[in-house]
Amino acid sequence: MMWKVLLSPDVQDFLKKQDRQIAERLRKGLEKLKTGSPFHYLEHFEGSDYYKYRIGDYRCLIDVDFEYKILKVQVLDHRSSIYKGKH
Repeated sequence: MMWKVLLSPDVQDFLKKQDRQIAERLRKGLEKLKTGSPFHYLEHFEGSDYYKYRIGDYRCLIDVDFEYKILKVQVLDHRSSIYKGKH
């Protein structure tokens, strides 16, 4: 069974504000998570229940629902700002 990837409203807004090429690259990166084992790409984010996912210079913080195989992308931002404690 494939995993389902859901984007929070904040992540959807973030993607809309990006340059078209960057947004497309980020969407393709998120598509990778749907097939096979997403945990090949995910790493546990220390000190939280989130998993982190790297797409070039961008990072996602993802909440995982193992029972229903849903990856909830809660945060997506540039790596320079995602680790500054605002999430």
